Amino acid sequence: MSASADFTGLNVAVLTVSDTRDEETDTSGRYLYNAAIEAGHRVLEKRIVKDDKYQLRAVVSGWIASGDIQVVLCTGGTGFTERDTTPEALSVLFDKDIEGFGELFRHISYGEIGTSTVQSRALAGMANGTAIFCVPGSTGACKTAWIGILREQLDSTHRPCNFVVHLKTSSSMPCASRN
Repeated sequence: MSASADFTGLNVAVLTVSDTRDEETDTSGRYLYNAAIEAGHRVLEKRIVKDDKYQLRAVVSGWIASGDIQVVLCTGGTGFTERDTTPEALSVLFDKDIEGFGELFRHISYGEIGTSTVQSRALAGMANGTAIFCVPGSTGACKTAWIGILREQLDSTHRPCNFVVHLKTSSSMPCASRN
């Protein structure tokens, strides 16, 4: 097997957007945290932030500017209530949108929840070599996104392509693991 086919663990941050959840009740953020670890990635930070677009931008902007965080997994705040501001907060930070992520998420989700998926504003983008994926706040939606899309797209061995080649090289990764 060539070195380019070796698995590369990524540095991940998990963000739960919620006005009501705490570490004990955050099943969605905990799922994403555990799924990333089980896949061989490192979760460097996990935070819960109120659904406030300026607080969200501040936290994610810090991660984008960081030399360490390569992937942000964000859960919550993607619905239609007045307090759901994740798309408005984070899309302005993207250098490039990953349109296919939201499209594919809703396609997969349609098989699980039917037409209710049209109310999902799941989205993703790239900023400063950091991939940001935003999914609904339910644990089921996080499982749909992880199993149906993210697990493969964050796996450097997945072919024909994955997002790992587009990510910044982390300053905290061991030299042997760098792309």
